[in-house]
Amino acid sequence: MKRFALLLISVLFTGMLLAATVDTVSIYSNSMKKEIKTVVVKPARYGYDTQRYPVVYLLHGHGGGYANWITRVPHIQELADRFNMIIVCPDGAKSSWYYDSPIDPNFQYETFVAKEVPAYIDSNYKTIEDRTGRAITGLSMGGHGGMFIGFRHADFFSACGSMSGALNTTVITRGYNVEERLGDTATNRKYWEDWSVMKVIETYPKDSLAIIVDCGTEDMIVAMSRAAHEKMLKLKIPHDYIERPGKHDWKYWNTAVDYQMLFFRKHFDTVKKKN
Repeated sequence: MKRFALLLISVLFTGMLLAATVDTVSIYSNSMKKEIKTVVVKPARYGYDTQRYPVVYLLHGHGGGYANWITRVPHIQELADRFNMIIVCPDGAKSSWYYDSPIDPNFQYETFVAKEVPAYIDSNYKTIEDRTGRAITGLSMGGHGGMFIGFRHADFFSACGSMSGALNTTVITRGYNVEERLGDTATNRKYWEDWSVMKVIETYPKDSLAIIVDCGTEDMIVAMSRAAHEKMLKLKIPHDYIERPGKHDWKYWNTAVDYQMLFFRKHFDTVKKKN
């Protein structure tokens, strides 16, 4: 009996050790001259072997912050374990739209998320330091960020996605701070036109890019995902597209992230086999 009890304790202790761990780190942004917080979720086996891990950069929505995903969808820790990957949730400010603002030097979040955060992660964690081991996605504003950065930095990321993405920022002219990031719609018309995902996807990269877009059928902005889907079909851009019942809320994203992480894990595995 004593031996069984010791064995049980040993098993439970090992199980506790082999669980995802969550770091909250401060990353200095040279482009914005400030420290910005980021959540890093490491899979269970991290630290117990010598392997390097793929990374999914997971972006929050408008009004949110770096801690949104880990507090609202804590099972992303289980997803990190299940799919054996690192999940990184950087702060994109409440309304950066993941742009490098041409009018406000305090909002250079394309550079921060696409370059400064990955540079820190690659330097401090056991990552696959190659585009084949990097993906980026997010919800709502973060869905725009995932597609915007994924396409514009396809030499650095090999996969991107969107959950309930606000993919057409040209029509978001009031109420969501896009005008504060891009400036007047007349004076800075070029930014408004060229920096919407609907325009960005016209420049499909020479390196293949794995893409997943999903949205709830009752979502108030589902038309944006449908339009992006139709445009990519027209341009013959390979992608996965999903619609299922749901609204623009955390109930939907709680499940949507499962599909997205599975998609990225399969992508990483496919790329690994090819190499």
